[in-house]
Amino acid sequence: MNSESIAQQVLQYVFSEEYRPSKPKAIHKKLKLPEESYRDLRRAIKKLVREGRILFGANHLVLRPANRSAPTPDVETEIALAESISPRRRKHSKEDGRSEPVGIYRAAPKQLYGFVKLPRVAGQSLTDEVFIPPRYTKGAMEGDTVRIQVTLQGVERTEGKVLEIVSRAKREFAGTFQMVDGQAMVWLDGANLSHAVHIGDIRGLPVNNDDKIIVELVQFPDLFQPGEAVILRVLGSNRNPAVDTQAVMHQFGLIEEFPPEAIDVAREQADRFNENEIPEGRTDLTQIPTLTIDPIDARDFDDAISLAKNEKGNWELQVHIADVSYFVPAGSPLDVEAQRRATSVYLPDRVIPMIPETISNHLASLQPDRNRLAKTVFMEYTPEGTLLHAKVFNSVIRNQHRFNYEQIDQYLAEPESWREKLKPEIFQLVGDMHSLAMLLRRLRNEKGSLELTLPEVKIDLDKLGKVKGAHLVHHTESHQVIEEFMLAANQAVASWLDSLELPFLRRAHAPPNRLKLRQLNQFVRALGIPAENMENRFEIQRVVQAVKGKTTEYAVNYAILKSMSKAIYQSAFERHYALDMTHYCHFTSPIRRYPDLVVHRIVQKLIDGEPAKENEDVLERLGEHCSAMEQNAESAERELIRVKLLHFLSKKQGELMSGVVAGVKSNGLTVRAIEVPIDGLVAVSDLPADRYHFDRETHTLEGFRSGNRYRLGDELIVRIDKIDMVRRQLHFKLEKVTHHSEVSPYKGKRREEGSRSNRDLERRFRGDPYAKKKGRRKK
Repeated sequence: MNSESIAQQVLQYVFSEEYRPSKPKAIHKKLKLPEESYRDLRRAIKKLVREGRILFGANHLVLRPANRSAPTPDVETEIALAESISPRRRKHSKEDGRSEPVGIYRAAPKQLYGFVKLPRVAGQSLTDEVFIPPRYTKGAMEGDTVRIQVTLQGVERTEGKVLEIVSRAKREFAGTFQMVDGQAMVWLDGANLSHAVHIGDIRGLPVNNDDKIIVELVQFPDLFQPGEAVILRVLGSNRNPAVDTQAVMHQFGLIEEFPPEAIDVAREQADRFNENEIPEGRTDLTQIPTLTIDPIDARDFDDAISLAKNEKGNWELQVHIADVSYFVPAGSPLDVEAQRRATSVYLPDRVIPMIPETISNHLASLQPDRNRLAKTVFMEYTPEGTLLHAKVFNSVIRNQHRFNYEQIDQYLAEPESWREKLKPEIFQLVGDMHSLAMLLRRLRNEKGSLELTLPEVKIDLDKLGKVKGAHLVHHTESHQVIEEFMLAANQAVASWLDSLELPFLRRAHAPPNRLKLRQLNQFVRALGIPAENMENRFEIQRVVQAVKGKTTEYAVNYAILKSMSKAIYQSAFERHYALDMTHYCHFTSPIRRYPDLVVHRIVQKLIDGEPAKENEDVLERLGEHCSAMEQNAESAERELIRVKLLHFLSKKQGELMSGVVAGVKSNGLTVRAIEVPIDGLVAVSDLPADRYHFDRETHTLEGFRSGNRYRLGDELIVRIDKIDMVRRQLHFKLEKVTHHSEVSPYKGKRREEGSRSNRDLERRFRGDPYAKKKGRRKK
């Protein structure tokens, strides 16, 4: 029996539903392998651990990881199970005898502190997140599994300290090589360290200053020592666009290549599929006018739309979703890999798909003029927008026209100019889609649905992959048309499954913390925006509309988003707060989201008349895993966009840019550049010479001298001063203020620029007699 065969058996067992964390000896016994093959099994497990496909946890238990660099709540749950299996490993608090919780450490961006996300353990009501101050992290790094002690249970937050690092998330890191005082050092990407890590002997290695490298830590850094690493490979100069991407992919554990066995399954599916044959039990919709609307650079198409009016005058909307479940057999190596990835990742210069392109870009993609398999959600609406009924069935469709968003926006601006370009039925279909979508959108907003998004930053690349610019992708009416129909389909499917009382993976969005909403209220009022109780969703809607098109729009929308809970996948029932929907799931993107594929399989069982009740514990663990992988993908996308924009701006050092103050802190101003959408810092030391006071309530930095006042929404001219590629930081210098934010920070009342009262000065410098004296003399 060869090691590849053993490795495959181990993977199948570890990823099976019956698996519980076990030691290699127990796995060997469970697989009923010959006694002499135990050494081969150990080698196979170690190889799989090195490849990041499984993980060693405490006490050499073999765990199911999400990926090598970012263990997820799936791992948390496995460890919690392992603890219950091995009670001797559990530790207890001296104070109360209770077991100390184990969770995943999440480092705060650009900070030395972090949070520990605790697993949901039946019968316990542990707080969801515990704040870990810098001095109590014990050297924990992003994704590490840690055992903690809760030291403070407060109203605003719970604090704790790390007692033990149970297992490291990863040992390999990307970083930037530098020689410092004759010592070889590496700054680790995304590690939030205040210092570089020492590197061992580099003699004979082709490595230069500022090269991107991959290292393995042999001694982890903490507050007391910098750690030590060895170089595994040199990626190359950080001026190479491809090196940027490789480094970020390694930082976030993104792997492009699929395992050979997953590719084999995809090829088998391609060989057996004949698009000219309609499988039994599918409704033939190939003659129904159907179209897709996607980004101009889209590579896969997983949703299409048909719409018409019936003899009663009601709308008949059909949302066709690519039937990915037909091509991805449950439990196959292809499915195991799709589950591990959980999501496709969209980087500026490439896509890392969840499913091999044989399926995602070909078999399951709803390409124009090709017969494709779909799951169709049929919905009938009255002319007033009331849903009468809905059903889901298997179909075969034929996409008759592929539109991009820009084309639809042009159509909506000048419909008649498109009449000659399109077939009459497609011309009519686009107009009808817009009419119904805007009706559904208006009704949804009237009920209190919230728009909680920020414009997407899109990088413009040349043929060599170098950045030539960037722009914001705004949510235009073309996007809204598709969004409304996807929301309707998702809600219809979830309502159906709930009516059958079946567990499934929901897209849940918990209500925000009331304390955060009260803080949001104070923030908005400090900007001079009249606001009542922000716990009222209609008040949030009103504030969003009030700042639309103003310089404070980005800051206010960002503050609202930060006050909200994160949307996650879970099986437990919970309303979707932002959408204000009782029943909601993700069903419309199975090519790029694993939760959608899971829901598709439940629907298929119902269509086939098979039992469709899934194990809720399995769904819950899967939901946690998919939520974490989604957040990991989003972080990778944001990080690479920032890296590429910093490289682009490094060639423009010294140039002037216009910007808007998007954040105010005691150490300076966060400025959002307008020409290139990126944030940079104007340090307080780079403001005009003065003594500055930071007013937390009004988000203002104000100096003693007249005119030295800076607040959210101010428009500035800044100079690109310094770009630190190692720490991925951008520093601006202030040239001048072109426009002060219209509303005064003082309780919403206007005042003349430069005017100042003794009461203001006394408030600002209270407790500093010298400052008050100087203030009076200056007056």
